[in-house]
Amino acid sequence: MSKLLHVSASPRGPRSESLAIAGTFLDTVREADPALPIEEFDLWDGTLPAFGPDAAAAKMAVFAGEEPQGAPARAWAEAIRTFRRFDEADRYLFSVPMWNAGIPYILKQFIDVISQPGLVFGFDPAAGYSGLLRGKRATVIYTSAVYGPDRGPAFGADFQAPYLEEWLRWAGITDVRTIHFRPNLAVADAGSARRAAHARARDEAKLWVTR
Repeated sequence: MSKLLHVSASPRGPRSESLAIAGTFLDTVREADPALPIEEFDLWDGTLPAFGPDAAAAKMAVFAGEEPQGAPARAWAEAIRTFRRFDEADRYLFSVPMWNAGIPYILKQFIDVISQPGLVFGFDPAAGYSGLLRGKRATVIYTSAVYGPDRGPAFGADFQAPYLEEWLRWAGITDVRTIHFRPNLAVADAGSARRAAHARARDEAKLWVTR
């Protein structure tokens, strides 16, 4: 059976725009397909392991065809546990606020933890990388309070969507759809843009269930 995993990168709880839009998406999915299992992965809940010296040593050992030992082995086991939680789903919803033109550091940490050889990617010295997460699909909710694609450089730049979507493709997930909420909160009311983003979330959720 298919399973949907919501990966939340916002720490703002009920004040989060990205989580509110995700809630609309998930409520619509539940209405359309009550039998679909849905799991929440709040990256801020304390279960995400660090990826530090021991984990890096384990990764390089695996690259060299060796078995991690001691503290690196324990760090590697935590990375595998986190990957398996992610890999158990075949549909993903990411809620991603923009932080300093990019993604929240907790989401980068998540990507660094699970992006391991033999799990997320394979590597051939001649052919390069190959993504291993094939047959999965993702919807990404992007929010930003000031940046917008129709605004000048004084309103910021977008390293948020290009980075995450490149990682998804690199990992083998090529079926990616997006929802954007990018009002200029510095100068304008966000009401109409918010309503449009929630409407798109409902439409995307309905489409997702029927695809």
